[in-house]
Amino acid sequence: MRKLDARGLSCPQPVILAKRAMEQFRDEGVEVWVDTGVARDNVERLARMRGFTVSVRTDGNAFILSVKPEE
Repeated sequence: MRKLDARGLSCPQPVILAKRAMEQFRDEGVEVWVDTGVARDNVERLARMRGFTVSVRTDGNAFILSVKPEE
């Protein structure tokens, strides 16, 4: 699983980067790190719309979204 650190970026940058990573690493999945609730919600919505499963956990002030292809 690839890691994408989008902390400190304002929307829509985390979503754009996550979209590119999902396209590039579709088969292996992406772990997206963001630091705002808005970015978390937008990346999660995008991933689900594109057919991925998403799980979210926190690490301090960061939200970590594990984006994986549906099985």
